Amino acid sequence: MKSPLPLLVCTLLASTSVAAKERPTFRYTAPPDGERPVIVDATLGPQGSDFAMRLRFDREPWGESCKTRCANATLLLDTDSSKQTGLQLPNKAAANGADLAIIIQGVREYTEEEGAPPKTWLRVKVRLLANDARSVDDGELIAEFNHRQDTERLHVDEKTVYLLVDATSPALPSARKMRVVYQPPGAKAVQATLPGMIGGAGNRGVRIFKGGSWGRARDADPGRGKASNDNG
Repeated sequence: MKSPLPLLVCTLLASTSVAAKERPTFRYTAPPDGERPVIVDATLGPQGSDFAMRLRFDREPWGESCKTRCANATLLLDTDSSKQTGLQLPNKAAANGADLAIIIQGVREYTEEEGAPPKTWLRVKVRLLANDARSVDDGELIAEFNHRQDTERLHVDEKTVYLLVDATSPALPSARKMRVVYQPPGAKAVQATLPGMIGGAGNRGVRIFKGGSWGRARDADPGRGKASNDNG
């Protein structure tokens, strides 16, 4: 007798049908000859004490289909919509002011055992970017997720990644508005503004997950996000 589907999978099946009706925070049109999977549709926002995200890639971001050319995407969150805090680059880059970096990577690791298949998984790293950060690598690693182990925070359904990132760090600034920046390879940055943590946005913004965990999506507030997408 087959074991029943885990609760996480069952609730996600319910959530995707509702979440699919939401207006994305931003969209990006991937080039047909792209080397790695890229984010083409993202819905994100505060939910409770977390940032909730649904990220759709143009193809599966990890596993055998992409082999050694899997996803290596970075989302930057400017959690107080101020370029005076967070990442400080030497030019007027869109990334200036980012306070949090979320790096999504498809990992492939070869074992020493002869004939053994490589191990593959999706990894997410979260870095806190202080005012002295001059690159994403300067950020403090505050969380790391593996989709096989950290199922309460990270789930992958084919080309879609569902993610919950804790937003309770006292070092993380907050405001009524926040900004997300995505820099696709070889293209202009995609930016969008959305409600921040202050002012109750965490209780009425995007609803991809229920009760701070995986679950049936609630009603979204699609009119609150304003995207600036240089890709169209």
